[in-house]
Amino acid sequence: MNPEAVIRSTLESAVPEPRESDLRVLHTHLATRAEREDILDVTYQVVDSPHGRLLLAATAAGLVRVAFEREDHDVVLASLVDTIGPRILAADERTREAARQIEEYFAGQRREFELDLDLRLVTGFRRTVVGHLADIPYGSTATYAAVAKAAGNPGAVRAAGSACSHNPIPIVVPCHRVVRSDGSPGNYLGGTETKAAMLRMEAVA
Repeated sequence: MNPEAVIRSTLESAVPEPRESDLRVLHTHLATRAEREDILDVTYQVVDSPHGRLLLAATAAGLVRVAFEREDHDVVLASLVDTIGPRILAADERTREAARQIEEYFAGQRREFELDLDLRLVTGFRRTVVGHLADIPYGSTATYAAVAKAAGNPGAVRAAGSACSHNPIPIVVPCHRVVRSDGSPGNYLGGTETKAAMLRMEAVA
């Protein structure tokens, strides 16, 4: 049984017909306690952005996933259960700072993120590529070929593109700054239009 179900079951066993307000209070209390005692694999919250609602998920090590609404948050959460662990709960203590910094970014008040990241969802060459993305400055772009070269394998342009399009922490890890050699945006988890809009936003800031 997942933590959300445990919370509801706990309250229903004590109160036959709990009110939603009771559930919210108990949820907040148990979530805060669980986070502080570090007994959860993943916690998450959903926040608004100019490009739809974003799922922010974190482990004790740091931010592990940023997901756009078009990815289907339920599918993303199920994937996190499979890859990281079943103890997952909606709680914002671990993701609160990420939410604040992302809001500042979209408001034009932040150019670099200062967050602990958990990159366990990427391995091998993809991990190397993702590690180089933060080197691309705000307002600048790099080609997939340049990123492949920086990652130590100039011939792996297609693999570099795949690493960018599957980056689990978009926005914060700026894969949107990597474009095709002809200048077109290329694939993006948030959609090509979102990628182009973010590049325009950075270019005029």
